[in-house]
Amino acid sequence: MPIALLSETLINQIAAGEVIERPASAAKELIENALDAGATRIEIATAGGGKTLLRVVDNGCGMGPDDLTLAVRRHCTSKLAGGLFDIRTLGFRGEALPSIGSVARLTIASRPSGSDHGAEIAVHGGAVQAVRPTPANHGTVVEVRDLFFATPARLKFMKTERAEAAAISEVVRRMAIAFPGVRFLLSGPDRTTLEFASTGDDRLERIAQVLGRDFRDNAIEIDAERDGVRLTGFAGVPTFNRGNSLQQYVFVNGRPVQDKLIFSALRGAYAETIPQGRFPVAVLSISIDPALVDVNVHPAKSDVRFRDPGLVRGLIVGAIRQALASEGDRASTLGARGFMNAFRPEPGRTGPAFGFGPRSSGHSVSGQGGSGGQAGSGGSGGGYGWGGTAAQAPAAPWAAERSPYRPLETSGRGFGEAAQAAFTAFAPSARVVSEPVDLATGGAETASAHHPLGAARAQLHENYIVAQTGDGLVIVDQHAAHERLVYENLRKGLSTKALPAQALLIPDIVDLAEDDCDRLMTHAEELSRLGLTIERFGPGAVAVRETPAMLGEIDAAGLIRQLADELAEWDTANGLAGRLEALAATMACHGSVRSGRRLRPEEMNALLRQMEATPGSGQCNHGRPTYIEIKLSDIERLFGRSG
Repeated sequence: MPIALLSETLINQIAAGEVIERPASAAKELIENALDAGATRIEIATAGGGKTLLRVVDNGCGMGPDDLTLAVRRHCTSKLAGGLFDIRTLGFRGEALPSIGSVARLTIASRPSGSDHGAEIAVHGGAVQAVRPTPANHGTVVEVRDLFFATPARLKFMKTERAEAAAISEVVRRMAIAFPGVRFLLSGPDRTTLEFASTGDDRLERIAQVLGRDFRDNAIEIDAERDGVRLTGFAGVPTFNRGNSLQQYVFVNGRPVQDKLIFSALRGAYAETIPQGRFPVAVLSISIDPALVDVNVHPAKSDVRFRDPGLVRGLIVGAIRQALASEGDRASTLGARGFMNAFRPEPGRTGPAFGFGPRSSGHSVSGQGGSGGQAGSGGSGGGYGWGGTAAQAPAAPWAAERSPYRPLETSGRGFGEAAQAAFTAFAPSARVVSEPVDLATGGAETASAHHPLGAARAQLHENYIVAQTGDGLVIVDQHAAHERLVYENLRKGLSTKALPAQALLIPDIVDLAEDDCDRLMTHAEELSRLGLTIERFGPGAVAVRETPAMLGEIDAAGLIRQLADELAEWDTANGLAGRLEALAATMACHGSVRSGRRLRPEEMNALLRQMEATPGSGQCNHGRPTYIEIKLSDIERLFGRSG
């Protein structure tokens, strides 16, 4: 069959298959054009989920008749003056408008600044009509009707109108976060509107408009720079998490992206703080020299490639972990809100919903799930930690040396000593951590005024510590809190001391590609510090001499191959460290203060002081909150005392 030159219309329709996948894709391209034109107000109207009508109105610089003629031609653009290595606009390929015009009925009316009249051009199914004068305001109006009418097969793959409209809304949200100084207004056929008023330079206020006020109350600011790459934005505290990744927004030089490297780094940054199946909430913006990032990877421009991906990944992980270490001990405000909601009247009831009165069933008051312990275990009811009779004291005081699960008694490189110190933090000799507070003499007032977590007042159900703060009270899950303290001590040992290793009687020889062997040997010293000793064994193999003692009997060959794959993709060997930290989390859970153990006042205050000094103490190893804080003003509202 002879080779034939395709028609311009067919070429545009082929391109439309990549550029315009659905109505949301068309909306994204048109909004990007409006932003590149300098618009400060963008209005989007839809009907039929964008399939029947999609109209974008902006107050940008506008286009004259000559520009309109070129705008609907393939590969015509005003945005590549600096070439492909200096792209500073959202659009640059010159494909969007001709692609849309080839599969829909496209009309563009525009009036540039300084002009007395506007012009209009139409493209229906690839047929370009002549430019004609038309009345128009300053800016541009792009109207797309009957999307994919020229390619009816594509219509069969469209989702419901509601789903397509939701996808357009998500596009508008992402653009609104990226450009807080622009007003966005999205309207639908049911007269519903989604409006984001301009917030100027206040990016957090715009993020709150999109993600809700809860994020503003639970966000940690990120601002870090390394080797010319800057990372800014906001990350939620670990206990403020979601069941999917839809509330993770990433921008590179102002461009919304869906990059696997960045999202992988985000997961790694929260690896030890969020439970499996939950996702952090974050809005991150990366500023980088355009020459160091390739945005021309896919026609949709949602994927990017960095010249130094390891640098970007390391910056994201390091910056977020540092921020969590400095402020991550904050508990999510949702826990306190759930607690307060449990007291509010239910429909049809005049009294509070919490278990007062004739009702026998209790209500859960935790904000995001319970802790790792079992509240109220070992007793028949509640009671305070002292002076009460509702619960029986254990037969013997708790001691780490009698714990049935004690894998930390290791010899050699000093890790066991550091970990054991964490386990014995609440032995009688450990009360020097803070000065004991005598509740009878009023010393608690001083502690509550000077410490964020206040002074211990009571212990409920042998698991929940109630502390008084300067402006409210705090309820602490003692097992979850101590579990986190022990885990942080174990992690400190992992990061500061070489770990114990067990020598293999017969070295395990692992055959690998020569490149994989080279990469592994580059990280041999780092792996040795984690207890994994390897040596080169010929051009295509490595010999495993020692494995981490903490892991016991393992598949050394499988571990080496996993590390080799990780090094080939990310140039990092975090897999072994991740396994060790996961084991440390298990050990911390088994070795921490259990639910059902009655604590003395000085022990409870020692726990509070250690929580204040420990990064990430706001959540346990499973990502659940360790405490909730309730303001005195909220309590007063419950009793009608507020003005």
